[in-house]
Amino acid sequence: MRFLPDAEHRDFARTLDALLTAAGTPGAARAWAAGDHAPGRALWSRLAGTGVFALAVPEAHGGMGPLPVELTFAFVELGRHAVPGPLVETVAAAALLGRLDHPEAAGRLPRAAAGEEILSLCVPRAGGPYALDADAADAVLVVDGDALLLAESAGPVQPSADPVRRLARPLGGTLLARGPEVTAAAAYATGLAALTTAAQSLGLGRALLDRTVAHARQRTQFGVPIGSFQAVKHRLADTLIALEFAQPLVHAAALALAAGSEEAPREIAAAKVAAGEAAYAAARTALQLHGAVGYTEELDLSLWIRKARPLRDAWGTPAACRARVLAP
Repeated sequence: MRFLPDAEHRDFARTLDALLTAAGTPGAARAWAAGDHAPGRALWSRLAGTGVFALAVPEAHGGMGPLPVELTFAFVELGRHAVPGPLVETVAAAALLGRLDHPEAAGRLPRAAAGEEILSLCVPRAGGPYALDADAADAVLVVDGDALLLAESAGPVQPSADPVRRLARPLGGTLLARGPEVTAAAAYATGLAALTTAAQSLGLGRALLDRTVAHARQRTQFGVPIGSFQAVKHRLADTLIALEFAQPLVHAAALALAAGSEEAPREIAAAKVAAGEAAYAAARTALQLHGAVGYTEELDLSLWIRKARPLRDAWGTPAACRARVLAP
């Protein structure tokens, strides 16, 4: 399979990059971690203006999707800038509702596409028992077997390795739908969640590498930049190679999901494990080469470093993804 981004893809990515660079996402992320969602919601509305969330919403409900390829380009940039909030969960929940003939879809999807409603999604069999940022979401959907529930409350916030990722176990629930159509819609939604998480990890890893390369050029030791040391060059090269190998896997998975291929789950699992491990390796490299300063919460780099491990495990642990790839 051969994939090259066209001019529209590149322009879309550049637009998001410029918007998020000017938006000051580290400040919004720190506020989100402290429980202040106002800056994050303002950023959410600006992202909606570019059509990010509409990419997951069917045209019948005011969207343009679902468009997995375009979503991967968007989520690479969202990961590159460490945008806070249940971004993956919102697009996955929108994709799930979009595949069901239910009044909840007609009511929520147009608002989700316009950035007026934040959704979270909990699928215990695929993503664990917690919903991301349920305290900030306007609705939390829970898939329990073949049943789709609307959670009644978010539950207490649980600690996470990444303080910007606020986890909660949904409590109670109103039954919205039940049956094989829910199972099929949930399978598609969890696949899209894994794919967009992989894209987010890829962007995160590239941001960590860029910042680490810049630091290696500036920091001196023995009178020369540390980037001139062979060991440092090798470490950075290994990080770049891992990210470069993950990128085509993410694109291939997006194409497979868009085409409805039977191999899409396997392709997504391969992309998820490759991108997640590459981003985690980039975080370890960044931490090591920044030295003691890399451990400080005051340095914005920590916002990226602390996100790598949770993203690696979200919507499919490395072990689960490898098992899916290797399954006969």
